[in-house]
Amino acid sequence: MVKLLLWLLLLVLCWPLALVALVAYPFLWLLSIPFRIVGGVLEGLVELVRALFLFPARLLGGRARA
Repeated sequence: MVKLLLWLLLLVLCWPLALVALVAYPFLWLLSIPFRIVGGVLEGLVELVRALFLFPARLLGGRARA
């Protein structure tokens, strides 16, 4: 909702820029997809390494995370 209100404000203040933003937004979203995929994979790898390092402590009865 906030994005829509900001775009409407931009439309009132500078309509050519608002139209360029309206056309460019889907292309920028498509370009960001590979970066989001890589970010998810890296986050998963970091969690896997963290779990591997903390596994011995969990076996020995370490405190569980809240």
